[in-house]
Amino acid sequence: MNVYKIIGLMSGTSLDGLDLAYCHIEQNNEQWQYEIVKTKSISYNEEMRLKLQNALQLAADELLTFNASYGNWLGEQCKVFIDEYGLQVDAISSHGHTVHHQPENGFTYQIGSGQHLANISGHRVICDFRTNDVALGGQGAPLVPIGDQLLFNHFDFCLNLGGISNISFNHQGKRIAYDIGLANMILNYIVQKIDLSYDNDGLMASRGVLNDEMLKRLNDLEYYELSFPKSTGYEWFIKEVVPIVETTDDTIENLLHTAVHHISDQIVHQLRRYSTIPKGKLFITGGGALNSFLMKTIQSKLDGTIKIVTSDKTLIEFKEALVFALMGVLRLEQKINVLSSVTGASKDSSSGVVYEPI
Repeated sequence: MNVYKIIGLMSGTSLDGLDLAYCHIEQNNEQWQYEIVKTKSISYNEEMRLKLQNALQLAADELLTFNASYGNWLGEQCKVFIDEYGLQVDAISSHGHTVHHQPENGFTYQIGSGQHLANISGHRVICDFRTNDVALGGQGAPLVPIGDQLLFNHFDFCLNLGGISNISFNHQGKRIAYDIGLANMILNYIVQKIDLSYDNDGLMASRGVLNDEMLKRLNDLEYYELSFPKSTGYEWFIKEVVPIVETTDDTIENLLHTAVHHISDQIVHQLRRYSTIPKGKLFITGGGALNSFLMKTIQSKLDGTIKIVTSDKTLIEFKEALVFALMGVLRLEQKINVLSSVTGASKDSSSGVVYEPI
């Protein structure tokens, strides 16, 4: 097959919704090329958002039931998307939604049953990209760096600002990547206290002032001292971060302002630690790239040593969905799509489980 016509699905830790990206992906002269043809974002309603947020506490049978129903829901959204635009589709590549992520205990779990998704949508599905890497001793994350290596290697650093911030770059001849720490997850958590989904453009955060005690408590979190490979998620956020937010008596604006500075501090610390190129280029995508105050704060802390590069809004918002589409293609081609240099696994792998519609 010369050109794969594939839908990438992404639901992230920020719990804002499902991203669908219909992509054309092909390899010419050993170089992978892509086109994002159609996109759609589906915001989670309050019921779905709360179900996903609270899935961590579900008993095993309840979680498996939710896995099936969420897979059906994903299939329905894909079917509507395909019918709406009359798309020709070879496969659907789904990240699923991470509920449990404990690689240190040998497991990670993304809901969104691939067989249910395939049956409802009527198309082949590739999903469950993380489990194989964890079984090989890896973190099962981050996964996006394979896309950074194959599609965006002309940038010195690739930074994604979703619920979690993660970074990818070449180091000593290998691609490495890891979750830096917090990004939109803490910002969204704070504004939900006043019944908002997010702080539009960081306007509320820009009006706040720094809470030094909160900033120190966040910057002192043990996770930031761990060496890579490392990854984190919602469980860490609930256990380590939420108590800091909840025990800080301050205004919403000040909490947001402090969180933005914390996010920026940790990102800049990592960039300075590994930057070997004067005036290197930092490519930022993910929802956080649309937060002007966050972007300005990162740039000001970089003090001109690294230049931030952003793209058009489509790529900013749908890069992760694009990369999961690419990962699905690589799996179908039986080519490497998870890098052991990133995850710490015993070897590279072509990961993902393929489901055919019945």
